[in-house]
Amino acid sequence: MAQIPKEKEIEDLRDCFNLYDKQHNGRILCSDLITVMRSLGASPTLRELKLHLQELKKGKTDYLDFSQFLKIWQKQMSKENITNEITEALKLTDDSNKGLIAASELRRILMNTGEKLSHKEVDQIFRAANVRNNGYIKYKDFVTMVTIPIPDY
Repeated sequence: MAQIPKEKEIEDLRDCFNLYDKQHNGRILCSDLITVMRSLGASPTLRELKLHLQELKKGKTDYLDFSQFLKIWQKQMSKENITNEITEALKLTDDSNKGLIAASELRRILMNTGEKLSHKEVDQIFRAANVRNNGYIKYKDFVTMVTIPIPDY
């Protein structure tokens, strides 16, 4: 079951939605849905978006209002679990199945895949996670630490 977004999250979703409401009529083009969702941090596939739109009997040239967008957002977010996805990806490097990854290997991954991080950014993450450059890291603990939401003060 999808978690109901908090008021602040709904406000953020609406702000982003409004950026793509080119006619300022409370609707976005369905073809903009993937851009809006990805700019908000979701990672739906084209197939998933097609299924979401089919449920609403919408095509790429149709429009979505905010309530329809919010339903799609909630459904998509109930499917995504970034912590598990990252953990499973790192598990692929764990040939011994001990739950560990070499710091050097994690550094290489962070600097060469996805949103490539700089050497300085990786150093900052390692300092925050208390990771030694020559050691091993329990990747489940590391993923939990880096995916903890930042407090909203």
